[in-house]
Amino acid sequence: MPKRRKVGNLLALAVLSALVQRPMHPYEIATALRAWGKDQDMEIKWGSFYTVIRNLDRHEMIAAVESVREGRRPERTVYRITDAGRAELVDWARELVSTPMPEHPRFRAGLSVLAALHPDEATALLRQRLGLLVDAITADRATLDEHLRAIPRLFLVETEYDLAMREAEAAWLRALLDELTSGTYPGLDTWRAFHETGEMPAELTELAERTSPPD
Repeated sequence: MPKRRKVGNLLALAVLSALVQRPMHPYEIATALRAWGKDQDMEIKWGSFYTVIRNLDRHEMIAAVESVREGRRPERTVYRITDAGRAELVDWARELVSTPMPEHPRFRAGLSVLAALHPDEATALLRQRLGLLVDAITADRATLDEHLRAIPRLFLVETEYDLAMREAEAAWLRALLDELTSGTYPGLDTWRAFHETGEMPAELTELAERTSPPD
């Protein structure tokens, strides 16, 4: 089970990862996170950014060191990471790296209701997805190769992971499409008959009744 954290918003993890570099004021932190693509690594809701800053300060994971003013701009508070903040950053990173947790991507949700589509339409849509995925893999591979010439691999490991997951999905899609197009996918005739007759096959009705919760 994941640990209950004093500031559980993943944006807090991103803020701590920025402040471990050097003290910054909130605008600098947000600018750095955007430049580093942290909003692609995790779900970041920028509307909660200043709330997260305040909560990290309240729980003494960051601390104000000075206030600065640039020209006519409002005064800005510069924060540093505290020992408690460093400990939280390391502990959180350990948990995320070591412990698998259920994740619910949108594609999985679509697959869970794939039977709602006629198998021919499902096949065409999956083939469309595969084409887009292959294009993305090609572009991502080129971008990664370019970045590796200038950026240490350690700071691109999450990009490698994304690419590996996309390549695995593409391989799985190719295998699934091969079964669908060759007619070897189990239950394909039953799936097709349901859409072409509008009647639920007896075996699917029986399955639904077996798996329905009791009254």
